[in-house]
Amino acid sequence: NSSSVKEFILLGLSEKQGVQKIYFVVFLLFYMLTVAGNLLIALTVMSSQHLNSPMYFFLCHLSVVDICYSSVTAPRMISGFLVQNNTISFAGCMGQLFGFHFFGCTEIFILTAMAYDRYVAICRPLHYPALMSRRLCGLMVGGSWAGGFLHSTLQTLPIALLPFCGPNKIAHYFCDLHPLLRLACADTRAVGLAMAVNSGVISLSCFLILTASYAVILASLRGKTLAGWRKALSTCGSHIAMVILFFGPCTFVYIRPAGDPSQDRSVAVFYTLVAPMLNPLIYTLRNGEVKGAVRKLCRR
Repeated sequence: NSSSVKEFILLGLSEKQGVQKIYFVVFLLFYMLTVAGNLLIALTVMSSQHLNSPMYFFLCHLSVVDICYSSVTAPRMISGFLVQNNTISFAGCMGQLFGFHFFGCTEIFILTAMAYDRYVAICRPLHYPALMSRRLCGLMVGGSWAGGFLHSTLQTLPIALLPFCGPNKIAHYFCDLHPLLRLACADTRAVGLAMAVNSGVISLSCFLILTASYAVILASLRGKTLAGWRKALSTCGSHIAMVILFFGPCTFVYIRPAGDPSQDRSVAVFYTLVAPMLNPLIYTLRNGEVKGAVRKLCRR
């Protein structure tokens, strides 16, 4: 690596001293809720004999991904509120960039697999056991992890090979593409475009698959009774909520060209901490089976 910068300084969410302690308490609470909630869901699904359908298999993986995803950025951000100079080594920075895109992309693919699962459950219920076999579910989840790894490698390698000769202050609370591209001592237009295309193609194509699957589901409900509508929408509602929470902010940051850093930071808080924290709530509050299984686990 031809860079002379050995470490970066993360400027964090805000440079105002007064709000640092408040942010510390708020985000520590958010992070603890994220880990506890998602861990509870993962343990509930693994320990329950009743939650053995593909939907819960995907949900278990989604919870594990959410814990890893917020753990890549949150602990360093939270500790950064207490120190003057929040530094991160060059290798640590690249590791954070890789982890963030790896788990983020894996989450997008798992959410897409879940949409297919809902489509089969509602539109082809009689063929559901045959179509959503254990083997297919395993392949879909394995493919999600492998796809996330490939995407992340393609995002991180070009950045790691760029020369960084100073300044070394990152206008963000974690190492991400746009803030790092601004610091490189080279023309980064081509790299920036390649990254936007990579993220954009994945986000947009998955979003289109999700939208199409829900359009087909809604079309198939025409002529169904109110009870049929209610049942279908209750199984899809939590998934739709998750997709909007996660995809909306992500697409906003990665598909457009580099925008205002403070705006990017505020939006990033939403998909790095708020969405993973709400995920367990959305799934347990809307799902009687999960609620019952959580209660059983807590009694144990």
